[in-house]
Amino acid sequence: MTQLLEKAFKQASSLPAMEQNALARWLIEEIESEKKWDIAFSKSEDILDKLADEALSEHSQGKTNPLNIG
Repeated sequence: MTQLLEKAFKQASSLPAMEQNALARWLIEEIESEKKWDIAFSKSEDILDKLADEALSEHSQGKTNPLNIG
């Protein structure tokens, strides 16, 4: 455990039980959400590579237009 996380847990331990539980639920949900994003991105890596290759190919063939931001 890092020193910063240890410090956060030490400070959290002084909160009332209800607030500790709310913080714990939030932290667990965040960790689970990160796991889901990691899985989703790892499954989409091949698709993103293919789309990037297609975009580069179309650009080199002059089939793209400049992005007009303004």
